Amino acid sequence: MRVLLAGATGAIGRPLTRALIRGGHQVLALARTDGSAAAVRALGAEPVRADVLDRDGLLRAVDGLAADAVIHQLTALKAPKRTLTADDPSNVLRGRGTTNLLEAAGALGAGRFLTQSLVLGYGYRDHGDRFLTEEDPFGVGVLNGSVADHVITGLVEAEGRLFAAAHVAGTALRYGVFYGPGTWFDPTPGSRAMPVPLGGGGVVPWVHVEDAAEATVAALERGRAGEAYNIVDDRPSHWGELAAARGGRRILLPGWALRTMVPYLGELMLKTRLRVSHAKATSELGWTPRYPDHRAGMRAA
Repeated sequence: MRVLLAGATGAIGRPLTRALIRGGHQVLALARTDGSAAAVRALGAEPVRADVLDRDGLLRAVDGLAADAVIHQLTALKAPKRTLTADDPSNVLRGRGTTNLLEAAGALGAGRFLTQSLVLGYGYRDHGDRFLTEEDPFGVGVLNGSVADHVITGLVEAEGRLFAAAHVAGTALRYGVFYGPGTWFDPTPGSRAMPVPLGGGGVVPWVHVEDAAEATVAALERGRAGEAYNIVDDRPSHWGELAAARGGRRILLPGWALRTMVPYLGELMLKTRLRVSHAKATSELGWTPRYPDHRAGMRAA
């Protein structure tokens, strides 16, 4: 297929671009700057100079082009922020960015649209030991009046706009917490220090960015319209386990300090116990993670 990819230079975008090209697909990649355009060319994709939040500029940039699919992988998660608001940059990309890309898909004649979502939309709370599936409520009745609510509402808005669009077959990919090269949890020597709750913290699903990229290609080729897929590895684990497997510098913080410094991370790292199944993605997309857990993924990195 000929694919327009938004977010090609991000943590998942780089391995995704390579995976798409390996699969025989042609990649048009949005690039806001000369540096991004050069990075896109180095990956083997064709840059399209546009800012996804500039609707008119985006439509001018795709005028005369054609594509079979659009993939939305844009976020603005450069570093943990102390506070989140409804107009957080990532939420703007999930809301207005999704709307603009859906309009661009119409101009391109693209019949497929994939968007990045997160398993955190199931809620920042203790879900017990049961593995959740796509049949469980997503973003419904899980808001708890904390700063994390803005993340959940942004994810729900992105999925809702996609599934309401009549001109594309939309698929949402609910990824686990990314780890691997280019992420907050990068095992490369010299990477930034990682904050870790004393005692290890809560349990969350993880996924290596290379596995996430391969799952996205599988969803592009075999995903069903109007469906969401959990993209996670086999074994959820607490933050302390991943930090130990990662190696490198760690900053051990008591819960009160983590909540005070970055309330969003406090909600995620301390309160959340979440286990999620990828059985649907395995059954319908033919995808299983190459790295069954973070220990295998970190060793490979």
